[in-house]
Parts: sequence; structure tokens; C-alpha cells
Amino acid sequence: MAARIKKGDSVVVLAGRDKGKTGEVVQVLPKENRALVRGVNMVQRHQRQTPAQEGGIIAKEASIHLSNIALADPTDGKATRVGFRIEDDGKKVRFAKRSGDKIDG
Repeated sequence: MAARIKKGDSVVVLAGRDKGKTGEVVQVLPKENRALVRGVNMVQRHQRQTPAQEGGIIAKEASIHLSNIALADPTDGKATRVGFRIEDDGKKVRFAKRSGDKIDG
């Protein structure tokens, strides 16, 4: 199945502690149906000191389920669903169902 959300997309969080926040997708984990979004779902981890890295409590992003994020519409930045259509040249592109704008390509 084609990916509705890809690395580099701007997304809006629909549910959870960070509801309403927007961020850029850093990584998509398709096998787990999860994604890492910059600045969203921040957790604190206790890091042991190593020669390469300083120890202490560090904040990092945890993955969020794909059902809890939606693509941000290119026109107004609000959450939208993603559709697919075939262009005249035969290329398959994603489009925002809210506005009808092409997302990529």
C-alpha cells in the first residue's frame, strides 16, 4: 500500500498529550505503523556517560502512532486526509482532500 505520510511531511497531531501541535516527520516506521515527529511526544531518558557522549537526563522524541497524526494541508496548515490520483503523464501523486492541492511532485 502506498505511504500516505512520508519523511519530511508536515503533520498535525490529532490525539494525545500533544494534540494540536505541528511538526516535521523525521522517520516513518511502517512495520510498527508509527512515525517520529520533530518536537512532538517528547520523553526524558536517563543516559549513561560514555567517552563520546555526556551523561544525564536528555529529552528526545518518541514515536507516535500514524492514526494519531494527519498531514497538514499545504494551503492553511489544518489537518487533512490524503488521496491519490494519477496525473496525465501517468505519475501517481498524493493530494490533500481538504483543498485538492498536490502534496508532492
